Amino acid sequence: MTPLGDSFHVFDTTLRDGAQREGISYSVNDKLAVARLLDSLGVGFIEGGWPGAMPKDTEFFARAAAGELTLKHAQLVAFGSTRKAGVKVEEDAQVRALLEARTPVVTLVAKSDRRHIERALRTDVAENCAMVRDTVSFLVNEGRRVFLDAEHFFDGFAYDPDTALRVLESAVEGGADVVVLCDTNGGQLPLGLAETVADVVARTGFRVGIHCQDDTSCAVANTIAAVQAGATHVQCTANGYGERAGNADLFAVVGNLVTKLGLQVLPHESLAELTRVSHALAEIANIAPDTHQAYVGSSAFAHKAGLHASAIKVDPELYNHIDPDTVGNDMRVLVTEMAGRASLELKGREFGIDLTRRPDALTNVVRKVKELEAGGWSFEAADASLELLLKAEMSDLDAPPFVLESYRVVLDHHQDGAIVSEATVKVHVAGERVIATAEGNGPVHALDAALRKALLPHLSWLDAVELNDYKVRILTDQHGTDAVTRVLVESTDGEREWTTVGVHGNIVEASWLALCDALVHKALRVSPSRA
Repeated sequence: MTPLGDSFHVFDTTLRDGAQREGISYSVNDKLAVARLLDSLGVGFIEGGWPGAMPKDTEFFARAAAGELTLKHAQLVAFGSTRKAGVKVEEDAQVRALLEARTPVVTLVAKSDRRHIERALRTDVAENCAMVRDTVSFLVNEGRRVFLDAEHFFDGFAYDPDTALRVLESAVEGGADVVVLCDTNGGQLPLGLAETVADVVARTGFRVGIHCQDDTSCAVANTIAAVQAGATHVQCTANGYGERAGNADLFAVVGNLVTKLGLQVLPHESLAELTRVSHALAEIANIAPDTHQAYVGSSAFAHKAGLHASAIKVDPELYNHIDPDTVGNDMRVLVTEMAGRASLELKGREFGIDLTRRPDALTNVVRKVKELEAGGWSFEAADASLELLLKAEMSDLDAPPFVLESYRVVLDHHQDGAIVSEATVKVHVAGERVIATAEGNGPVHALDAALRKALLPHLSWLDAVELNDYKVRILTDQHGTDAVTRVLVESTDGEREWTTVGVHGNIVEASWLALCDALVHKALRVSPSRA
């Protein structure tokens, strides 16, 4: 596929429209970091915000112009509105702020729905069109490339198509390169939206773009439908961030355009960076990545059913719509009570375990997994515990780094309200019997601290292992002490992460099982010289 260059635009508005998502608040440094990541992906345009209206956005553009943002692929875009009704364009402070942002491209937003023009702006269609034409012309004469966002276009076109088209005509007469049809309320569906886009393209011959909100969960589908109907400019946000239900997801849109429509809208090498960039942008936004996000989610190519696994063992393409490597993702096989022999064989391959040489062991593992899952265990999110189970069945598991003799946990509730947990563990490690006691802010914390205290003098690598996350779930409909508890522990050594599981009627014992598995799994990866 040949890169499309300026004949097709990928326009990102994460820093403007995406920043309107509830819970997101980018600092200026965050905005600079987001822009660099988007540029590394190869998008054509990065809308940085609204200078003059938002102080952080004004600072962002100032720092970018001062040299703190060097873009290799993208052009930086400032967003703003047309001149106000009855105000000369050269005297409008908002328009002046757009010039002062010193970006090569400006996106103007304008009303294209007659009801909004008359009721919200309190002016008439003729003045609204003059506002558009004057502002576009002024900015073009100042050396800016201008795109027009026709706000509420689809609703306005349905209500009064002549007015909606007059707004577009005014922008093009002023020198706008692209008129962007905006589904501002997010209420459109793909077939109807595509009909409107095709009608506009046929009537006007203008270069048309598309901007979709996700209020009907159709933003991505609507964007693709618009492209198939003639749009050559797509506006998206990273991971679909945006107000209300969000915007069209940049990664899903690009994935579809490249792999389904054959449009090389990014540099060739960039497609394999989709997953990495998606997750990095989620970290900056301080939002957990969506595990079920198309193309880039950790579950996007995860297979749970035994029927899927049987086919994948023969040919992975049978149940994957693309090769996950294409977008920088991985295929995973999840092992649950639904798993069959094929699922466990494939999972074994991930761990470097050849279960095909031991059919008896494979049969036993399938039976054990189903029995354990029926009792509340879950291995689909706990690969480390599953690997230990497989290795134990294959007799490939070395002696554990320690053996428990006993543990005891007590809880002291003092008169002043302070609560202190104390744990004592007795373990055998490196040929020695070790007893250690430690306190913690809860029984599991105290138990973990005591175990570490006992083992650290003998296991030099233990100091690098940290608890990343701890999740508890009650599994039965019973209440109180009768409930079965499942604990998931996520651990890290700074280089990799792994998750282990424990299940028991007692939360402390469930936690102990998960903690022990975490350390045993780490021990598998430690060279003898570091033990």
